Amino acid sequence: MKKTDLEKAKALKTVGKMKQEGAPGRFGAAADVSADRRAKRKLDQAQGLVSFPVKLKQEVIAQIRARAAQDGVSANDIIGQLLERALKG
Repeated sequence: MKKTDLEKAKALKTVGKMKQEGAPGRFGAAADVSADRRAKRKLDQAQGLVSFPVKLKQEVIAQIRARAAQDGVSANDIIGQLLERALKG
């Protein structure tokens, strides 16, 4: 058997293995993740919540996360509370 024939056989074997593998995650069970995101977005909209990206320094984020862990709430809740207090005062 020639070397080129061996290489062709290896390539055919590799292609066969690729065909036998399952579908990538984006087409399989992971496709439900986007549906969950849509549902979450709908719930947020029903509560009157709007996405508002903000860039903050790492030290501030660390303090927010620490307070959220201490209070047992999400970082979003802590940021919301802080902003409400700041705007009232």
